[in-house]
Parts: sequence; C-alpha cells; structure tokens
Amino acid sequence: MNIERHISNELLIWKNTSNRKPLILRGARQVGKTTLIHQFAKGFKNSILLNLELAEDRRLFTDFQNVHTVVEALCISHNIPTTEKKNTILFIDEIQEAPEAIAMLRYFYEMEPEIHVIAAESLLEHAMKKVRSFPVGRVTMLYLFPINFLEFLNATGKTSILEQLNTIPVSEAAHKTALDLFNRYAIIGGMPEVVSKYTETKSIADLPPIYESIWETYKEDVVKYASNNTEARIIRHIMSTAHFGLDSRIKFQNFGNSNYRSREVGEAFRNLDDAKVIQLIYPTTHTSPPLLPDLKKSPRLQFLDTGLINHELNIQTEMLAMNDLNDAFRGAIIPHLVAQEMMSLNSTKSVKPVFWVREKKQSSAEVDLVVLFNKLVIPIEIKSGKEGKLKSLHQFIEEAPHPYAVRMYAGKFSIEQHTTRSGKSYFLMNLPYYLSTKLFDYLNYFITNYEID
Repeated sequence: MNIERHISNELLIWKNTSNRKPLILRGARQVGKTTLIHQFAKGFKNSILLNLELAEDRRLFTDFQNVHTVVEALCISHNIPTTEKKNTILFIDEIQEAPEAIAMLRYFYEMEPEIHVIAAESLLEHAMKKVRSFPVGRVTMLYLFPINFLEFLNATGKTSILEQLNTIPVSEAAHKTALDLFNRYAIIGGMPEVVSKYTETKSIADLPPIYESIWETYKEDVVKYASNNTEARIIRHIMSTAHFGLDSRIKFQNFGNSNYRSREVGEAFRNLDDAKVIQLIYPTTHTSPPLLPDLKKSPRLQFLDTGLINHELNIQTEMLAMNDLNDAFRGAIIPHLVAQEMMSLNSTKSVKPVFWVREKKQSSAEVDLVVLFNKLVIPIEIKSGKEGKLKSLHQFIEEAPHPYAVRMYAGKFSIEQHTTRSGKSYFLMNLPYYLSTKLFDYLNYFITNYEID
C-alpha cells in the first residue's frame, strides 16, 4: 500500500523550484524512502530508477567520469529523447554504495540542470569518508523518519479524527477516540512495513516477524561499517542491551554490564548515531537561547522507532491492557515516542531533541524536553499526575524569562494558570499525547492568546 507522507509537499516544492539542485533524501533503512520516491516518480513523464546495490547500476558511475555521458547512456538505455530531460526524474537509490555517484551530484547541478535528480541513502556519513569532494552547496537535503501519528491515521483510514486533530483547539468530543488510536499507534510504532501489515490484518499478533527482520537488518548494516572486529562486537552488544537503558541517562563505561571501555563504547554509539538507528540525545542547562546541548553530560538514548523497542522489551501485550501508556516500562515509552513524533517533523534539517537538567547537590532537576519557539525555550514535561508534582518544571520556570510551560499527558486539552513556590505566575498548557505532531501549532495558539496581566 502507498502511505501518504507529509514530506511529499517538500518534494513538490523542490520539483517546481527554478534553480533546482539534486536532492538527497536521508534517513535510516526501511523508513520508506524508496517507496516514497517511486510514488513521486509517477508524476513525471519519464523515470529512471537505479539501485546502486546492483553492480550493473553502479557501473555507470565507475565506468563513466563525465556527467553528460552518464545522462546520455541512461537516456539511450531507457529510450528517452534528450529533449525530454526536463520531464524526467533520475532516482539513484542507495547512493552511499558508490562514492563516485555522490561526487558527481555537483555536476548534475552545474551541467545537467534540466533533469530532476533524487538520491536516497541510509548510511551517508560512512560513505562520505570515501568521497574526496562532497558537493556542499550543490545539493538539497530532506530527511525522512518513521510514520508519525497523523500519517498513521491517514494510512488506517481514520480521516474523521484526523480532521478533528487539525482543528485548534481540538474538540473534547474527539478525545477518547484520539487517545485510543494513539495508544494503538504507540504500541505498533511507525515502521512502514509494520503499519502496512497492520492495516491489512488489524492484528498486532502478526507483526513480530517484521520487527525481528528489521532489527536484524539494522544489526548487519551497521556492523558492516565498524572499523574493526572489536567495534563490531560492541555494536552487537549495544543493540542487544540498549533498550533496557531507555528509562535513564547512560554511561559509556561498562555499558550494558560489559567490560568495554568508555572510548570503545562511545565510538560504537557514534556509529549507530550516524546510521540513525540509536541516537545520543544530550541535555542543555539553558533556559533561554541559544539552546546548546552539553556534550560533557550523560546522554539519553533515542531509538529510531518505539514499536521496535516495545517488541525488543516484549511489552506489547502488557501495553494493550493499560489505560495510560505513560506507565509502560517505568514511564519511558511515551516520552520517547513524543520525541520521535517531534523529530518526524524535521524534514528540511537534522535536529535532535534536547532535554534540560540542573545538576546541583541539593536541588537537581530534569525536564523531559525543551524546544525553541519564537526565541523562547519552552519546557515540556511528559507525565501524568497533578500540576503540583511538576517540581522540575517549576524550577525551570523560575529561571526562565517567560511564563509558559507544557505538560503532555493522557488527559484533555486545557490551559491553566499556576504559581511556583517562589511566587512566579505561569501558564501551563495541558496537551494530550496525541497532539505531539501539532505541538508547534499549539504553542503558537498558546503564546498568542495568553499573557500574564
């Protein structure tokens, strides 16, 4: 099935740009890059689809040094007149398999600007080490992530509730249905093959073999780029144990009850981070811009997809019986998914989530996420419970130069005014989990309509 992705609008903008550059679509394996571009290619009169994992397709870029010759050879083999180049898309899949093809992208921009060129990659950071001259400034980047909740609703035919979620503020009447659907999505995750199978069978019981296949593929992919056998073993160890550390910040030394040293584990994690499979998320200590992560502090882990984690932890059956999924795996699953949802919106640049810490001997604090909006750093706590229990949020607000905070939870949308212990008045926007992808729209509504008297 074809799942409509929000990034499709960015592709159309790129297609219609007059000074168009070759486009590199970036993202981990199996997030839907190839399917997306094959669908997009249907809007062109002519399409040339290459996969550089195939030696025959790869040979074009190793045998021919001149971009004109490459285009001429492709037009001949696909029976496309050279006068039709402006109505033609060239899709180069798995471009990281041929560093020569990456380097040649700049010449498509400079010498063959009429043809629409899109490349897709899964491990570009590794391939860049072999590219003598990366075409900086000569390419456009877009980023694709697993399917988010709004895309999941569209894929599963829930168009009525989708319309409700696109209305701000959301109607109370939509709450129960939206929360139930979000809970189902939180259990399943957003890997396209998984979502496609679920829409076909409507059964979570049919999904475990797909999760297993995806995770094993990631293990083999990333290990291929390990610099030595020791790093390969550490990567396998991390991928077998990392999900157990989802609920806390991590230390590299002896990670996962191992004897591996900090430097070795750090290198392996950076390899996984480059592959976008497991990323390192660092905290900030700032309550005002710039929102800079502190790389000297202990990070958290952000996996590619929450559904894969649920499967690895074997908690999907347990989650089916929960009313509030923030109770799942010591409260770690929903904060992880909210961060995943927010990352899914970053189609034009690579942006990692950031959380906030204050580490003092007698008054440490940690806020789940902070985001930059209209030059304000907004704190976001992701938990159930009463407003009075949000101690870390209060500590952030007392230091921040503004009165706005967000609590994401299983309850209904509301905005309340409260006071911190020090007497600072602030507004708290209570946002249901299912509005994660609408966060910035709601922040605009929130800050525009609420001011301290």
